Amino acid sequence: MSLRPILIHPDPRLKKVCEPVVSVTPEIGALAEDMLETMYDAPGVGLAAPQVGVMQRLFVMDCVKDKDTAARPMVLINPEITWTSDESNTYEEGCLSIPEQYAEVTRPARVRMRWLGLDGAQHEEEFDHLWATCAQHEFDHLNGKLFIDYLGPIKRQMITRRMEKLKRERARG
Repeated sequence: MSLRPILIHPDPRLKKVCEPVVSVTPEIGALAEDMLETMYDAPGVGLAAPQVGVMQRLFVMDCVKDKDTAARPMVLINPEITWTSDESNTYEEGCLSIPEQYAEVTRPARVRMRWLGLDGAQHEEEFDHLWATCAQHEFDHLNGKLFIDYLGPIKRQMITRRMEKLKRERARG
């Protein structure tokens, strides 16, 4: 397992629609392990493959925040949303590709997803609360959409400028 560098917005790869994973291979398993390690290290609750420069439909998440509750790492390959609730929920979202920037985003409060697991089998589950927000946020990444795309143009531009400045500062080193 190894930590992978996380792409920072703006990066053209973060705006591309990802290709489906053709088959669950040992390489996909290794990628998922690296992504989980990178996500926990960041720290974050979700990470999509394009955020580490892999343009495939795969994301990982673990929304367990309680120290007394066992971690629940999940790997979702070729996920699809099969149902969303009519009621919505507003949550302050952040993104590992847009560090230290947060904004309220309204999404369906509950969502059902179907995906392929590392075991090669189909899985389906309904998520709510933070899990639903995270699943939809990471799913968006696979379609080239960022949480700032839900914001007004002025706020989105402000955050993009901050990220451009951060990238220049990091490049100087």
